[in-house]
Amino acid sequence: MLPDPLRLTIALLPVVSYCLMLGILNARRKPFITTGGADLATLGVALSGLVFIGPIELFRPEAASVEFGGYVWLFLLVLYWLAIWLTMLLARPRLVIYNISSEELRPVLSEAARSLDPQARWAGDSLSMPTVGIQLHLETFEIMRNVSLVASGSKQNLASWRQLAGLLGSRLDGLSVDSNPRWLGIVLFAIILLATSMVHMLNHPQQIAQAMQEIFSY
Repeated sequence: MLPDPLRLTIALLPVVSYCLMLGILNARRKPFITTGGADLATLGVALSGLVFIGPIELFRPEAASVEFGGYVWLFLLVLYWLAIWLTMLLARPRLVIYNISSEELRPVLSEAARSLDPQARWAGDSLSMPTVGIQLHLETFEIMRNVSLVASGSKQNLASWRQLAGLLGSRLDGLSVDSNPRWLGIVLFAIILLATSMVHMLNHPQQIAQAMQEIFSY
């Protein structure tokens, strides 16, 4: 049984937006590079609706709700984003490249790495750039055609990672790849979620008012 239409919409709209974004990125004929922090923040946005109607609403302190009324939701969402921000700060450096296979990425990455550090060398899926203080390994998600460059070890030069991102991004701009054939499925999934939410809202207008009263009536 579906939840009330308001909570369903709150949960699904960020997921729909995330899926549409993934669909667009995978439909392109060019790779897209982003930092691990930005990737994590985007995922945090996608999950924010589910967190809002799940853990945040479940563990909402009643005393704070009585004291601050509807503003308690603002405080809880700020707390959620502070947790996301802390996770981003504590995470190891990472670059994520969408819509590319590891075989297509390797020569481009090797060229960028050697321009940054002539001593760069591969060992399997690991790449070492000792002169500039970067040690990384490749994590490939072949189904979705994306590759992550993940720091190996805690001793990393963040400035060098930013340089690597810039060099790699400029080289990927000139690279043409096949679009991911799964992009259409991702977009259709997003459309189905959106249609389900909208139809549920149109068919149950009274439940929307009741849900708003339950969530914000303090």
